[in-house]
Amino acid sequence: MLPASAQAHTESVPCGEVALVSAVDAANAAGGGTVTLTPGCTYTLTVAHGDDGVHGPTGLPVITTPITFEGNANTITRSPTAAAFRIGQVAPTGGITLKAVTVSNGHAASVGNDDGGGILSFGAVTLTGGALSDNTANGRGGALYSTGTPSAATFTNSTVNGNTAGQGGGIASVNGTLTLTSSVVNTNTATVNPGGIYYVAGSATLNTSTVTANTATNCTGSPSPVPGCIG
Repeated sequence: MLPASAQAHTESVPCGEVALVSAVDAANAAGGGTVTLTPGCTYTLTVAHGDDGVHGPTGLPVITTPITFEGNANTITRSPTAAAFRIGQVAPTGGITLKAVTVSNGHAASVGNDDGGGILSFGAVTLTGGALSDNTANGRGGALYSTGTPSAATFTNSTVNGNTAGQGGGIASVNGTLTLTSSVVNTNTATVNPGGIYYVAGSATLNTSTVTANTATNCTGSPSPVPGCIG
């Protein structure tokens, strides 16, 4: 007989929008937890399921607790026929950890609250072995806008590519902590430079990570210089 702990089995969230939203709601209600995704599933969001009444609509419920998305070649995306909304928003009390998950096709377009096309974060964002791709912000941070004293964005073995914004096509970090390790920020586009990383105050660290082929510029024009970022 195996001990009880060895018999434990974590059920995957069925491959569908309603099931994913329900799982996030349940994790928030429980004070945090792990959402295990069905391997290889693309979760397509057709409508917004979150809105704090200030920052505009978001595809997933606003994340108010620490939640880990345990993925395996997964994608969370906005339907191409859906109205504009970003994919996720993290409250100051929350955290989102994405493992082997791609976030794509988010669009932050609310007038005056159009930062963070993929994710808008006031808390913690951790991306491991994943990607933020093809998201759009009419404001700053096509893939991610991370801001505030408690905010931290940590990317490891991950890619930020093909995102678009008014400024900071890839990542915008304002008064937060940004750490990239063995990661790539490339082929992102902004109307106003920089196209790769927009950074103000806080801290930014690139560990064996590259910021290349972004338009206009990789980091030149960022209000605070990004250490180790060229061009």
